[in-house]
Amino acid sequence: MGTITRNFANNLTTSGLLKPDAFNNDSFDNVTAVPSGSVETGDMQFISSATASASASISFTSGIDSTYKEYVFYFVNIHPSAESVFSFQADTGTNTNYNQTITSTSFRAFHREDGGESGLGYITSGDQAQGTGFQHLMETPQLGTNNDENLNGYLHIFNPSSDTFVKHFIARTLSQNDDSSPAYVLDGYFAGYFNTTTPLTRFQFKMASGNIDSGQILLYGIN
Repeated sequence: MGTITRNFANNLTTSGLLKPDAFNNDSFDNVTAVPSGSVETGDMQFISSATASASASISFTSGIDSTYKEYVFYFVNIHPSAESVFSFQADTGTNTNYNQTITSTSFRAFHREDGGESGLGYITSGDQAQGTGFQHLMETPQLGTNNDENLNGYLHIFNPSSDTFVKHFIARTLSQNDDSSPAYVLDGYFAGYFNTTTPLTRFQFKMASGNIDSGQILLYGIN
């Protein structure tokens, strides 16, 4: 194999697509378009985002279909208007009741700023047993309204478009609580499944009370 042929082959994936790094500012002259599907675009694809501004809820009602087997929501600097708990639910088709049946489990670790107290334990208030309420994504020492309090993390949904299996999810969030002195960090882990074989097409996020004062939620699909 000649040098030119070898260099070209190194820019191809095993399926024959051009890798993203095959292109640079010196690659081509006068290229105006590349045919769809001819370039490998990577494993995680951005779909959409929503920015809260005193929002009662944030809903994602499109972009969740059979295109991807996995979807991930990222939470960035979620801040409430009132002390409350961040939570989510899902629905099917064009339904907007957001009351799908969930069985879930949760636990958390915490640590105070002065190192004076720490712990690890199950969160009884964070689980559901065939419940239809909004699933908590943090422990109930609520997220407060102090300027520096916020929540960050992710929610991973597996194959929501399946018409055969229940739909599993895992989530991890970190939040700060200033209610006690000194403040502490809460590191929460949540997992469960939607007990339905009907495809899930939409997800909603909200605080248990009050609004999402600010913050951003981003949605990605994973090949």
